[in-house]
Amino acid sequence: MGTIALEGLEFFSYHGFYDEEQKMGNKYSVDIVVTADFSEAARRDRLSATVNYADLYQITAKVMQQSARLLEHIAHQIIQNIRAQYPDLQSVEVSVSKFNPPIGGVCHRAKITLKE
Repeated sequence: MGTIALEGLEFFSYHGFYDEEQKMGNKYSVDIVVTADFSEAARRDRLSATVNYADLYQITAKVMQQSARLLEHIAHQIIQNIRAQYPDLQSVEVSVSKFNPPIGGVCHRAKITLKE
């Protein structure tokens, strides 16, 4: 087993529980970790035997373009779309961070993580 991770993918998107957040938009960061058996890719040196980083990015970018209220929903959608394209993965973990969340105080970012 092994992991592939994409860390610090950044997007400007229109998510948030409050209507104002969905109008103004905000900066978000996404981290993805997929776990699978990559031994064939390691032996054969073939992209077709592993997970393409570009696919993970494109899946994430597409989800980030769709407005959502909750970070949990965004992470769930990313996981579901990754699993649709790569059904043999052992696990998919996605963290979504919102920079400067509207909490009434100083907070660099709010972050949730889902693993399925």
